[in-house]
Amino acid sequence: MTEKEKLLRGDFYDSRDPELLEMYHRAKSILKDWEGLSSRDGGAKFDLLQKLFGNIGNKVWVEAPFYCDYGKNISIGENTFVNVNAVFLDCNTITIGKNVLIGPNVQIYTATHPLNARERIISQPKPNEAPYLTQAFPVKIGDNCWIGGNSVILPGVEIGENVTVAAGSLVTKNIPDNVLVMGAPAKIVKTL
Repeated sequence: MTEKEKLLRGDFYDSRDPELLEMYHRAKSILKDWEGLSSRDGGAKFDLLQKLFGNIGNKVWVEAPFYCDYGKNISIGENTFVNVNAVFLDCNTITIGKNVLIGPNVQIYTATHPLNARERIISQPKPNEAPYLTQAFPVKIGDNCWIGGNSVILPGVEIGENVTVAAGSLVTKNIPDNVLVMGAPAKIVKTL
């Protein structure tokens, strides 16, 4: 089994694997070209996002700067808007529905590590191997959601449809459809 296959299964994987590093460098190169384009050159910017992401719907708008690990593990539905300073750590899949608003400084994490340092740190890693254990779990955001600025979504979380996540929230658990959540950790405060 390849490290990429382990990554997508949620198993521990070596983040310094050559195939994964190549994906990482490819994403950084595309992002550099994308950020170098004028904001007036929407067509060329969208073409580069099509190369970067696994799937991107029509009329998706992503503001610079934008950060991701691999890009290919990200799918974004039509009419979605991603504001400035978004961080999508797509070590596993990040699936975002259509008509989603992502506020500034939103962070979506798929990667995680063992909490106990004795379990996390590899005492004698092989040459060119990461010195710590990493695994990743997918994140999914349903259609018609609004993720408020400075919110953080943790690995493995699924957010239903028509959900509003208040600014500054820390989403640690799955969220059902049609609710407003807020806080750290985020809790349901209202049905919408």
